[in-house]
Amino acid sequence: MNDRARADAVYAALLTRQGEQWVQPRVERTRRVLELLGDPQASYRVVHLTGTNGKTSTARIVESIVRAHGLRTGLFTSPHLERFTERVMIDGEPIDDGLVADAWDEISPFVDLVDAELAAAGDAPLTFFELLTVLAFVAFADAPVDVAVIEVGMGGSWDSTNTADGDVVVFAPIDLDHADRLGNTVAEIATVKSGIIKPGAAAVSAEQNPAALEVLKAAADARSASLAVEGDAFALTAQSLAVGGQQISVQGLAGTYDELYLPLYGAHQGHNAALAIAAVESLIGGAEQPLATDVVADGLAQVTSPGRLQLVGVAPTVLVDSAHNPHGARALVSALEDSFDFDEWGIVLGAFGDKDIAGIVSTVVPAAAHVFATAPDSDRAADPDALADLVEAAGAHVTVHSDLAEAAEAAREWAAASDRRAVVIAGSVVLAGEALQLAAEEDWKDGWQA
Repeated sequence: MNDRARADAVYAALLTRQGEQWVQPRVERTRRVLELLGDPQASYRVVHLTGTNGKTSTARIVESIVRAHGLRTGLFTSPHLERFTERVMIDGEPIDDGLVADAWDEISPFVDLVDAELAAAGDAPLTFFELLTVLAFVAFADAPVDVAVIEVGMGGSWDSTNTADGDVVVFAPIDLDHADRLGNTVAEIATVKSGIIKPGAAAVSAEQNPAALEVLKAAADARSASLAVEGDAFALTAQSLAVGGQQISVQGLAGTYDELYLPLYGAHQGHNAALAIAAVESLIGGAEQPLATDVVADGLAQVTSPGRLQLVGVAPTVLVDSAHNPHGARALVSALEDSFDFDEWGIVLGAFGDKDIAGIVSTVVPAAAHVFATAPDSDRAADPDALADLVEAAGAHVTVHSDLAEAAEAAREWAAASDRRAVVIAGSVVLAGEALQLAAEEDWKDGWQA
């Protein structure tokens, strides 16, 4: 069996487990496996990130800047767009299939042991995400990496990633999402997310809703941790459009970084970059020594953020964005207005039924000349007819399509009728992943072909 087949067998084994939506506050189960493995997550420094939107992009920016400093990095994010190895990156590349399989061989005996303990206690076996977290931590230790940048799966305090002690903890903007699991108010959600603050850690935060900020301040004080907040301790001071992205200037915690190129679209990505710079300052220089500007510039210039306002087609222009809640949808709409010069947008929209679909629709409809309602390839997908009803009620022109391939073809044909039109595919990370695959298969960058 070759390495890819071995890695695919690992993924198949993970898929037999409870899925990522099966979440219980039981971080101790992950901790038990890691203890049996000798706590691999304690063998490297950790930057731990949470938030409602922007945490994946911020994590990728942090990792790129840290790597530009000559440190070996690990990056753990979720979900994946095309293949699960994207979730575990080493030195900026998806983990090697052989390393995945070797790490799984290393942890399997202990998985069986803990599953047996759970069964004896009447508890469910270890889940997909719990085991993927363990696998990532083991792979990072085996690599070995100097710094692991780790994105929370859901929430914070009881997430399986919270078995790692973040030297630096990062809070992207906190808003309402996963209310059934995290709480019905921003303060309740912030309370769960604040659980990643460890005693004596350095915390950095984006600008927050006042209710969320109050919670973060209280948590930091209780654990003798520092807290640096955007707009007070650091700031994005300048931002302008540039070919393929934007040019930004940042006042960091310890230094000033002017006229940096960031190859990402959207004002929100500039703020993500400022947050990332503050996080790396906290990690590298203890927030007291400025970073070398040329190193920061190199790190930012190498950043990618797949599925986040990613250009996947030309003639007509097609973008893919994983905006899957109202907060993400607001950032998307703002970016379409600020970063692109088109008169009309066609939006291919497909979402999961457990999301705030009405909130997403009400946010994107004002930006849409035509909505192409469809569904991600998932049992959790919302019915496209029901989605279309919401769009129509909001006053937008809408057509219904059974799958992404049909919706994308109709949208690209619509956009090809005028050079003032463009398409964005949004509403779900799963839909974004499908779009990336479809765009590559059909070579959308070669232009529209009727």
